[in-house]
Amino acid sequence: MMKQKDERISCAGELLAHIRTVKMYSWDKLFTQRLNKRRELEVKHLATRKYLDAWCVYFWATTPTLFSLFTFSIFAIMGHSLDAATVFTCVALFNTLISPLNSLPWVINGMIDSVISSRRLHNYLSTPEHCSSELTISSDIVKDDFNRNTETIYDPTTVIIRNLCCSWSSTSTVEPQIILRDISLQLQKGLFIAIVGEVGSGKSSLLNSIIGEMSVISGSINSCGSIAYVPQVPWILSGSLRDNILLGKGFDTRRYEEVIQACTLDVDISTMIGGDMSHIGEKGLNLSGGQRARLALARALYHDSDVYLFDDILSAVDSEVASWILEKAIMGPQMKRKTQLLSTHNLQAIYAADMIVVMANGFVKWFGTLDSFLATPYSKISNPDSSSAVSATSSQKNKGPSTSEFNTKDVLDNGSVVDQEEQRDQTEAEGRKEGKVEIIVYKKYATLAGWSMVFLIFVSAFLMQASRNGNDLWLTYWVDSSSGTNNTRFYLTILAGFGIINSFFTLGRAFSFAYGGLCAAIQIHADLLGSLIGAPVSFFDQNPSGRILNRLSSDLYTVDDSLPFILNIFVANFFGLLGTLVVLCYSQVTFLLILVPLWLIYSKVQFYYRSTSREVRRLDSVARSPIYSSFTETLDGSSTIRAFQKEGFFLERFIQQLTLYQNTSYSELTASLWLSLRLQLLAGLIILFIAVISVVGFHSNSPVKFGTPGLVGLALSYAAPVVSLLNSFLTTFTETEKEMISVERVVEYVGIPQEELQGSESPDRSWPTEGKIEFEHVTLRYKADLPPALNEISFHIESGMQRLE
Repeated sequence: MMKQKDERISCAGELLAHIRTVKMYSWDKLFTQRLNKRRELEVKHLATRKYLDAWCVYFWATTPTLFSLFTFSIFAIMGHSLDAATVFTCVALFNTLISPLNSLPWVINGMIDSVISSRRLHNYLSTPEHCSSELTISSDIVKDDFNRNTETIYDPTTVIIRNLCCSWSSTSTVEPQIILRDISLQLQKGLFIAIVGEVGSGKSSLLNSIIGEMSVISGSINSCGSIAYVPQVPWILSGSLRDNILLGKGFDTRRYEEVIQACTLDVDISTMIGGDMSHIGEKGLNLSGGQRARLALARALYHDSDVYLFDDILSAVDSEVASWILEKAIMGPQMKRKTQLLSTHNLQAIYAADMIVVMANGFVKWFGTLDSFLATPYSKISNPDSSSAVSATSSQKNKGPSTSEFNTKDVLDNGSVVDQEEQRDQTEAEGRKEGKVEIIVYKKYATLAGWSMVFLIFVSAFLMQASRNGNDLWLTYWVDSSSGTNNTRFYLTILAGFGIINSFFTLGRAFSFAYGGLCAAIQIHADLLGSLIGAPVSFFDQNPSGRILNRLSSDLYTVDDSLPFILNIFVANFFGLLGTLVVLCYSQVTFLLILVPLWLIYSKVQFYYRSTSREVRRLDSVARSPIYSSFTETLDGSSTIRAFQKEGFFLERFIQQLTLYQNTSYSELTASLWLSLRLQLLAGLIILFIAVISVVGFHSNSPVKFGTPGLVGLALSYAAPVVSLLNSFLTTFTETEKEMISVERVVEYVGIPQEELQGSESPDRSWPTEGKIEFEHVTLRYKADLPPALNEISFHIESGMQRLE
């Protein structure tokens, strides 16, 4: 079941990570089917477990009655007479032994789960750690013979790659597919190297091999100094713009401002409401593609590393911004004596480079200077024109800062900055309801489980408890009877009848709960998934994927497993406590004297505990979401984190979030212990009261009748377990309310607004072969409370036309 659950959550994570693509391609039904298929397999295992639990519940609930039946039947058949001392001492001992005996199946189940979890953790923790390729290069290595045709002699080598073969797979059981083959390069300090080649030629793989993200099959990679890496798809941290640039590094005002200007982020910051402290949503949802690329570049520049690896970062911006970045950032004054590798198709960058590496099919086909490159057939890959060559060559020769032909105002005019209102922080803080769980949540869960099942559960639970109390009262009547042993068969027949009735209704209650819980779990997942699939993209912008995944994992696990289990015990405890109080009042009328003050004290304690623990559980659920978000975010940016050597920073950040979550869990545990102590004291007073009243009644001439020996024994045997009953009832009542918070959180997402125009008419069969696009006075906005992003737009694109704006 855990394997199927992992696969479902993994599939859900993929859906959330690429929700825009899914919606753009109308893959909603496809991903729904994929998730439902995994859910069906998970539910199949869940059903097996729940029905096994139902048998455990059956044996747990019928044990007291069956113990009494078999013990006293054999005792009576052997010719012994039943007396109060013997019977109710045995009943008290049975009640003491029942709890540990019936806990044994769940203890064994917990041990099995712990062994499985330990093995899974062991397998994961036993995997090889990531090894950094960074090391210090000796002068002997630099002086070693390395045949490359270069016209200029440079200072110490920064990166040496020898006969390198790499693959992406690191699994020893699978034959690795070699991506890079026989790569040999020697890159000197201070060079600007352009890596060119067709799509899929191995440019990005070469950069990833330098930062150690690929598995080395043969050969070696040696690098010295710190590395800054900007991937082709920028990794953006959920936080402020400044947090993304600093990435745990100390704040240096002068360098920070220089980097901001070099990456033209000063224009963007000026339009943001919060400036550089504006919150950037998950994966940079508040930023355009060009802004993300420039933000990732600014992060790299700010860290003042020795080696810079840029993976096609100029493709995300327009030509003017690319020229500015190339001149002010990549070739700016802060990059002097820095080694830079840029994979690119940009002509200006190629002509500004000191050296050029040509990649094809995973091989380095050529490596040399620009002049030599222009004389080779590989120059056709870029197909440069003379005008760009002249300007770029001039820029390369000067190398220093020059006056740009455009300024940052041009950048703003060209539309690379998103409107100020669009830059508003879209990510909403996770809501947390307060007070009691609303009755509508309970009704919703009962509806999903089926009202017929709910009725059957309550009726069977009531009759189960009534038959158990009837069994004990019949024993009392048998003990107090003076008929002798001639009617033993009659008494045994009635006792056996109570036992059979109790077993029948217990079985019905156990399997009704199992079936109803499964129905609710299946329907809740279907409703939640359907609601998420139908939600607008703005919902996913406002809610991080970790928050949504929390509903699909932890909250759904509670609905699947924890809630039905604890709810079952709560119903049993409710009727058990009710039956115990009725029997105590019947056997000892004086118990009514303390019932009202007892209830007042109990109500005050339970109210204080429930209100506290309920809010602590809500805090617990809210504190869990940042852990999922942080973990997912860290995995997405693992290559960047390792390249910048920020593992320690993110580990400390994760530990802080985990500590906050553990604090709420610790508070919940201490609240439970607080309750247990007070209920044990209260139950001790009940036992003391009944014992004193019984002794005083039988040793005095009081006109008040305190009951027969059988009734007194019954009262004492029922008073003893009232400690655990009071504790269990309130604990399960509170736990049920806390578990229902997961239903509350899921129902909250089931009710989110859905996309408009769902179920619109399908296009003609000829579309898109002969389709056309028409916009007639279209006005669109990102959110209902934002001004229009497109206002009264009208245009027509006929079939077969190509439009470039």
